[in-house]
Parts: sequence; C-alpha cells; structure tokens
Amino acid sequence: MSAPSSRRPPWRRSRGRNSVVFVIVAILLVVRLWTNRPAPEVPQANGETVHVKRVVDGDTLLLESGTRVRLIGIDTPESVKPNSPVEPFGPEASEFTKKMVEGRDVTLEFDRERLDQYDRLLAFVFIDGKMLNEELIRAGLSPAETQYSYRSDIKRRFINAEKEAKAARRGIWSLEPEAPSR
Repeated sequence: MSAPSSRRPPWRRSRGRNSVVFVIVAILLVVRLWTNRPAPEVPQANGETVHVKRVVDGDTLLLESGTRVRLIGIDTPESVKPNSPVEPFGPEASEFTKKMVEGRDVTLEFDRERLDQYDRLLAFVFIDGKMLNEELIRAGLSPAETQYSYRSDIKRRFINAEKEAKAARRGIWSLEPEAPSR
C-alpha cells in the first residue's frame, strides 16, 4: 500500500473556489432569466385602447403593460427630471395630465415614428373625444413643438391651440419674458 498523496482530489479543494464557481453560475442563471423575460406588450394599432397606470410627468405616461408613452408635439415644463430644477408650470402640467388620464382608458394614435430615442412610444392620446396633447397646449402648459415630423393637420391644430393660449396669457404664456442679459 502506498503512502497517501499530499494532493487532494479536485472535489476536495478549498471551499473558496467552489463558492466562487457557485456564485458565478448563480449570476449567469439570473442574467439569463432576466434577459429572456417577455417584453411588455406594446400597442400597435391606431385607435387601440390602453389603460394608463400612472402619469410620469406632463408629457409622459406609463401604461398598465409597462410601456412608456411620450405625447407627440408637446414639451411640458420639467417636474421630475433628475438633476434638473422644477420648471414653472411643470407641476401644473403633471397635475393636468393626471386629472385627465391617470387610472383611465385612453385611445392611442400613432404617426410615422413609433419610438423616441429613449424607446418611449410616441402617440397622440385621446380621452372623452379630446386629444390630451392639444389640451395641454390650449391650457398653456406646453408650446406646440412643430419642428418634429408629424401630421400637418395636427400641427395646424396645435398652432391654433397655442395662439389661443398666448392670447389668453394662460400658463407658460402668463410669465414675463426674461430680459436679455448683457
């Protein structure tokens, strides 16, 4: 009988190495499960009715499906943007949008571009026969953003709503213009 070897078999090597291997395998398993989860259902058809779970801010909605929707043709003042101050009329724009659509079913209409650079769905949002995008402009809570590519008939509607808000000095149009700096 030969003398016992001083080398341990591979399965009896230090527990530290086995722990590291276990942790790596566990991480790979979690990553695999996370990346294979189904993506939220994204509305595809014009006129599709969806449920608004929450209003993120004046111009962004979170649907029940987890999809974020960015309203086309408007840009409400910031109210929740990280590392940015709350802008005048930002909270009012958020509150306006909440009162109109939060917790309710809305109808979405799309234009040519479906997603913005942040992968939010771009849409015109309708509720009770009104277009939320247009109502925010009419209330003076957003300028009409006409430099982007979307339907010209809706651009005209937005321009008219902005003219109406400016004439009535509503919302952002009630603010005194800043004096030029010297």
